[in-house]
Amino acid sequence: MAEVITMPRLSDTMTEGKVAKWHKKVGDKVKEGDILAEIETDKAVQDFESEVEGTLLYVGVEEGAAAAVDSVLAIIGNEGEDISGLTGGAAAPAAGTEEKKSEEQPKAETVETASAEVPAGVEIITMPRLSDTMTEGKVAKWHKNVGDTVKEGDLLAEIETDKAVQDFESEFNGVLLKQGVEEGGAAPVDSVLAIIGPAGTDVSAVGASKAAAPVSEKPAEQKAETKAEEKAAPAANASSSDRVAISPLAKKMAQEKGVDINSVQGSGENGRIVKKDIENYQPAAKSAAPAPAASAAAQVAVSFVQGEDTETPNSQVRNVIAKRLSESKFSAPHYYLMVEINMDKAIEARKEINSIPDTKISFNDMIIKATAIALRKHPQVNSSWAGDKIIHRGNINIGVAVAIPDGLVVPVLKNTDQMSYTQISAAVKDMASRAKNKGLKANEMEGSTFSISNLGMFGIETFTSIINQPNSAILSVGAIIEKPIVKNGQIVVGNTMKLSLACDHRVVDGATGAQFLQTLRTYLENPLTLLL
Repeated sequence: MAEVITMPRLSDTMTEGKVAKWHKKVGDKVKEGDILAEIETDKAVQDFESEVEGTLLYVGVEEGAAAAVDSVLAIIGNEGEDISGLTGGAAAPAAGTEEKKSEEQPKAETVETASAEVPAGVEIITMPRLSDTMTEGKVAKWHKNVGDTVKEGDLLAEIETDKAVQDFESEFNGVLLKQGVEEGGAAPVDSVLAIIGPAGTDVSAVGASKAAAPVSEKPAEQKAETKAEEKAAPAANASSSDRVAISPLAKKMAQEKGVDINSVQGSGENGRIVKKDIENYQPAAKSAAPAPAASAAAQVAVSFVQGEDTETPNSQVRNVIAKRLSESKFSAPHYYLMVEINMDKAIEARKEINSIPDTKISFNDMIIKATAIALRKHPQVNSSWAGDKIIHRGNINIGVAVAIPDGLVVPVLKNTDQMSYTQISAAVKDMASRAKNKGLKANEMEGSTFSISNLGMFGIETFTSIINQPNSAILSVGAIIEKPIVKNGQIVVGNTMKLSLACDHRVVDGATGAQFLQTLRTYLENPLTLLL
């Protein structure tokens, strides 16, 4: 019996998907878990695996074409099986594809051929839209120079969006004839990014008017600073651009188990990590090197020169942070609740846990775990305002604020309430490290339902945070302080920590927020209750 495969919804904002590449052709045998195609969403390109076995009988969307979510992507069945009833004669999808192509072609021409005709064999690459909120992109680094040979799949450039720096690969073969945006410059989405074609082709007039406008020229001093920064951290930049070939299912399993995918040897095609590699993974003996602090990074230091004002151009990340925080502060009616926690038992519990071989968790990991379990009991706090309704989230996904030189990013731990201490610890360390090297992907910073910001490692005792939309609350964590406390009528030395909860009053009433903090306090002051 033939199975109809529809265009999947791979992100919460996705309405249509583009087939970047087919890995199977009509007539090919398909096994469960095989990569069927690469689907380009509004956020990233993702591998799409087959969930059925059989022969690929029909392709509903051509390579390079787009189709709406839930439309027919492919049909898999028995070889020679009649599928005319499922395709409606097979002409419709092809016609739809051609129609879509004809719609897209004039649009491309308006961008590309405004100043000249495009020579034969020349392909014009436009600035891609790598996130749903992206309006312009900045070329963080070119990996190919004019005159270099480019193959399909080669890393062309690193594009800085409003959320992260992402690798951008070429879809064409040829020679890089022109860079439409200088390294460090920004350009609007769909403007000319690069031109690829046969060696020696004159493209000086192609897209000239479009390419010149978006390039932001940098002063000589600023360019020198940029080059100095690149020389100072070549290893970090190199590691951030390395890609790990892994199936989506294997990646999800690795996150759930706290497995570092960089240490896994893939057994799939071209060394790709698949499900069985994660299931059979045995960690090697760990060295005793200390783990990096989760939020120890801060803004890039600015040199002070007496009597001289200086300027620092805003990065894409900082512009978006400013916009989002302003929108949150001015649209959501914030109020704040504060509580002081006795951390004596938590300190003892952490010592016992860390005495287990190959185990090292932080107080931040314990707070994240306790918060996730508390959200189970208070789902109203795990909700979002949506104008005429409140959305109660079915998953508990905690965003952990991480300071980076450009500002602040919030990588997300998916299904945090189902993670163990060691899984939380491994995930936070991994994402915090990659965040500082701009190695996080856009989908790793989406989907949070609650956020935590911890400044305790800086000695900050108490502070308040701005809610990370569309969340309805954010927890601010201060330092653990040793001080006199009253215990059983006696003044003794104790360890306390202050928590501050910022709530959106449209969603979380004062009593609801207070009850949530009471539950969280119980879990942290009596860690064994987390096991009940």
